[in-house]
Amino acid sequence: MVKIHNKYRDHGFEIFAFPCNQFMSQEPGTHEQIKKFAQEKYGAEFPLFSKVDVNGPDTHEVFKFCRRHSPLYDAEKDVVQNIPWNFAKFLIDNKGQVVEYYTPKQNPDLCVPKIEEMLGL
Repeated sequence: MVKIHNKYRDHGFEIFAFPCNQFMSQEPGTHEQIKKFAQEKYGAEFPLFSKVDVNGPDTHEVFKFCRRHSPLYDAEKDVVQNIPWNFAKFLIDNKGQVVEYYTPKQNPDLCVPKIEEMLGL
């Protein structure tokens, strides 16, 4: 994601990272520790928000919205699936609408064609 951010940020693309410790406690550190790790290990320069829950009763409002407006939502059953693992990606347009959802297993490079389309590149 760092590579994608670096390539497209001057065209108006931004990444918002939300650490989550719900997946086998992979983000146990403090906000500052997580930010330092992301910057030093990966060169991440995008906004890193405070740690949040993405599933369960304490789900952050951002993820309630994203999940409900993505393929994770089954409108017929009115059921929202959980995000299955860290590094799920929601592509959101400049109007705040979820355009695409990419599972944690999908390579981030799969986002590029849609990003370029949205940026008019």
